[in-house]
Amino acid sequence: MDEKRKNQYRQLGLTIAYYRKLRGLTQLQLAEYTNLSRTHISTLEAPNMPTSISLDKLFDIADVLDVPIKNFFEFRE
Repeated sequence: MDEKRKNQYRQLGLTIAYYRKLRGLTQLQLAEYTNLSRTHISTLEAPNMPTSISLDKLFDIADVLDVPIKNFFEFRE
């Protein structure tokens, strides 16, 4: 995986963490609401561990966090 892609995964994870915290949810709560494991949420949000996620699950996360999906991809350079 090239550096650009790694950075995009990192940005996605940090953005999910931002909105999760903004909504006052723990990783465990988000995991339960989306039928993912807490460790998968943790790995997804970890800046050093580029982790893929299905679009279905990404849509589920956006729904739970009440965030338009496009917001997950408005990366700050």
